[in-house]
Amino acid sequence: MTPYCSNWLSSLIAWPNQISPTKTTCFNLRSETVGNPRRRATATLSTLGVAWRAGHIEYDSSRLSMDDSFVYPDGRILESSNLKIFTFAELKGATRNFKPETVLGEGGFGKVYKGWVEEKTLNPSKSGIGIMVAVKKLNPASVQGLEEWQSEVNFLGRLSHPNLVKLLGYCWEDKELLLVYEFMAKGSLENHIFLRGTSNETLSWDLRLKILIGAARGLVFLHSSERQVIYRDFKASNILLDSNYNAKLSDFGLAKHGPEGGKSHVTTRVMGTFGYAAPEYVATGHLYVKSDVYGFGVVLLEMLTGLRALDPNRPQGQHNLVKYAKPFLANRRKLARIMDQQLEGQYNTKGALKAARLSLQCINGDPKSRPSMKEVLETLEQIEAIKRRSKDARLSSNSLRRTGTGTGTGH
Repeated sequence: MTPYCSNWLSSLIAWPNQISPTKTTCFNLRSETVGNPRRRATATLSTLGVAWRAGHIEYDSSRLSMDDSFVYPDGRILESSNLKIFTFAELKGATRNFKPETVLGEGGFGKVYKGWVEEKTLNPSKSGIGIMVAVKKLNPASVQGLEEWQSEVNFLGRLSHPNLVKLLGYCWEDKELLLVYEFMAKGSLENHIFLRGTSNETLSWDLRLKILIGAARGLVFLHSSERQVIYRDFKASNILLDSNYNAKLSDFGLAKHGPEGGKSHVTTRVMGTFGYAAPEYVATGHLYVKSDVYGFGVVLLEMLTGLRALDPNRPQGQHNLVKYAKPFLANRRKLARIMDQQLEGQYNTKGALKAARLSLQCINGDPKSRPSMKEVLETLEQIEAIKRRSKDARLSSNSLRRTGTGTGTGH
């Protein structure tokens, strides 16, 4: 019998005693009614180089493929995959035979290793020579790994955009399945927001805006394709940061083509992550392009408040961030009560309120009432412009004061 997770329709928080504040819990829910379903939780683990899903999860049986050759601003859908096909021996060499000290992280899918390759040829090189890469190695016993592996290759192998993590190549040799990604030096957004007091830096207001704008551009690219791509698992742990804090979407294991033929949605088995999945998708299995917008709104809320989407360790009534924060988002005075204290003195109040109201629009229960990602991006860029004007005004004011002081002294 096919396993399913517990039927979760009425609320975006369930089984609070099972949800860890330090790990994102995934769910797998079939769209039709299932009697006596069994729960199956899945942990998502982010490393410096790549994010992946751990544990058992079901996937749609259809294989994902991309045949398009369309061209878009700042991004491309390639006519054919230009990925390097690595041999298993090459990746053993790049990772020093998969030595334990090269492990960046691990989960039910397998392990992610740090490796080194030559920059031009991508041939394996000695440690410290060439460029660093992240090598994801599938655990042969993983049930869901093959489908996710195929999805990653089919999407990231043909999609090219500055705000999507770059897949460099893959290996499929005997039972060995591996993926090779560019190395993301700053790790996941999740680590920077929630794992404070570690080696991760606290993100300033300016950096948070930069990251949000970059992630939004990635989603706009996916949604603006003639054959739309619905990311389906937008969350902080899937946003990776390079050395300059440029945001890149990673982990396309759940990505799916959008509706065609004038349809508003696709109907599919429900998969995603607690707290980020749109309520209409959870309840019906109807996946809209704007289901991604809901997830973006949740991450925007996390960036504003510094709080996780779900955390059973918070006081009663605050476990679910969306439910807790909604009453505060439209009012300037109320908003100040939930803003991340780490941001105090860094943001323009007008810009913060505009961002809060944007998040409120994104998490609207009706997908038709949510803005498009293009509209979301435009609003974020307006907020960034407010920030720049505020800085320019302060600089101008300081300059005038210095000039006035100088003139007064002269008289």
